[in-house]
Formats: sequence, C-alpha cells, structure tokens
Amino acid sequence: MKTPYDILEVVEQATDAEIKQAYLQKVKQFPPDHYHEQFQQIHQAYETIKDLSSRTKYALFTVPEADFNTLLEHAFNFEQAVSISAEHFDKLLRAGINDKTFKIAASDMTKTL
Repeated sequence: MKTPYDILEVVEQATDAEIKQAYLQKVKQFPPDHYHEQFQQIHQAYETIKDLSSRTKYALFTVPEADFNTLLEHAFNFEQAVSISAEHFDKLLRAGINDKTFKIAASDMTKTL
C-alpha cells in the first residue's frame, strides 16, 4: 500500500509548500473530471499530510501495513547459524535472569558471533 508521501512523490521531510506544490502538479496530471479515482487518492493523500499537524497525526496514529510474506521470509532466513560453546551453554543454564553470570555469559556469546 502506498503512503501519502509515495502518492504525492515527496519525501517525509518535505515542507508544507513542497507538499502543496506536489499536490497541484498531481492535480494537473490527473484532473478530477477525467481521473476521478486517482484524484480522490491524491486529494486524500494531500489532506493527510498537508501541514505539520496532519503529518504528526499521520506519523503517530497510522500503523504501517505488514507484509507477512516478507516478515516470514526474513524470520526463517538464517544465513548465519548461531554457535555456542558447551561452556557458555552450561553457564547460561546455571544462571538466573538477574544473575551477573547470565549477563556475562550472554555477552561472551555475542562476542563469539
């Protein structure tokens, strides 16, 4: 799904003036009497990010759409196998969550990766 920034072809750091200019260019390219659906999409995108307040609301309250296929592919793509020595594994088994030994063993393990 395209974001309002993608629709208007502006960067997220664009100013109000740049966003308005991009909106007007898109309206010229897709006039409402010929391209009703595209115009509605462009207008909605503009209304969503037209000023700082709108952009802040969009950033705070819009949850990006998740592409679960990509997430699953990334989750199951193990390019580097995790290896842990028997000594480190034994330390981890004996340590408690708040134990200093656990923290040391975990940090030693990440150093070997």
